[in-house]
Amino acid sequence: MILQKLRKAVNIYITGLGIISGIGADVAGTLSSVRQGKTGLGSLSLFGSAHRNTVYVSEVKFTNDELRRMVGLPEGQIISRTALLGMKAAGEALSDAGFTADERKTTALVSSTSTGGMDLSEVFYRKMKEGRKPRLRYIVSHDCGDSTERIAAHHGLMHLCTTVSTACSSAANAIMFGARLIRHGLADRVVAGGSDALTQFTLNGFRSLMILDSAPCRPFDDTRAGLNLGEGAGYIVMESEQSVMKSGRKPYSCLTGYGNANDAHHQTASSSEGNGPYLAMSKALAASRLLPDEIDYINAHGTGTLNNDLSEGRAMNRLFDGKLPAFSSTKACTGHTLGAAGGIEAVFAVLAIRHGCIFPTLNFGQPMKELPLIPQTKLSTGVALRHVLSNSFGFGGNCSALVFSGEKIQ
Repeated sequence: MILQKLRKAVNIYITGLGIISGIGADVAGTLSSVRQGKTGLGSLSLFGSAHRNTVYVSEVKFTNDELRRMVGLPEGQIISRTALLGMKAAGEALSDAGFTADERKTTALVSSTSTGGMDLSEVFYRKMKEGRKPRLRYIVSHDCGDSTERIAAHHGLMHLCTTVSTACSSAANAIMFGARLIRHGLADRVVAGGSDALTQFTLNGFRSLMILDSAPCRPFDDTRAGLNLGEGAGYIVMESEQSVMKSGRKPYSCLTGYGNANDAHHQTASSSEGNGPYLAMSKALAASRLLPDEIDYINAHGTGTLNNDLSEGRAMNRLFDGKLPAFSSTKACTGHTLGAAGGIEAVFAVLAIRHGCIFPTLNFGQPMKELPLIPQTKLSTGVALRHVLSNSFGFGGNCSALVFSGEKIQ
């Protein structure tokens, strides 16, 4: 494990949370659902597909028109679902932090996505295929950066605005990048996280990889057969110590460590020994200046695929020398939200510390034969959590880990 001595850490405080998912329209709704062990997994209804009745997905239970009304946009405005979900979650995080209009002007936004405006690009393609002349406005939002710029403009965020797209580790990397902006004095306040909408492109792409489960996913279970796609958005507000002291805001927790690594093993799979996940978690612990036995809970990446769960399990087992803290995967609740996953699960990590709870892994029945690890299967409450590790691993072997701490709050 990497345990190099770092210079005095700069405290990075979490002062706002925002989320929208298949199990809730906001933080309160999503927290209530995950504590009750509810799942958002069900049949596909957002768009037509030959796979409609053969896969489980977790859809946000609102149409685009309803989302537009929720964020206060005019009727009929053409905007991607990814941007709408991001506007909703980022807006909640900003309101939670209580930022003034002037503070928003000097707040940075680091947002992530993997699908971008693909949902509108698919409308353009369908119309063109039908022989009709589609409007170019359906493809101007195709680029991943479009959703970030629209979120920033809608909420009056006028400082640095940038986009991260590193597959399923995207939002965790966005949070990491935002933390570095604060650490190096380039920003006092940052909104960071990610947003992703379900699209035909992602559904068909994951189907072609043969890693979609035709039943609800079963993270870390010996019978696991793949993941279930989901959609949503999750953002956290990070502030420097000076900003918090000036405003008097009371933080939820601190981001005390983060790490990124790439095992460069395969285009869509981690190494069987979990070298990339191990390095990412090791770096995060080193940055937080913590020992493994100081981590109280791990929100695992836990997708339910054969490769990920064994690879991540081996990496955790190696890092913690077989003495793992409580760990669970919330993806059987929300589905795998791709580029938004790290943001949604960062919100879960902070909520776990704030409310003293460890979330359950749904659908778990029997441990993996190769590595008999048993995740948390029932909600635990009244738990004093000092430090929580949150994992996000993406295609190409891009692995990221974040450490959130409650005991740093004075």
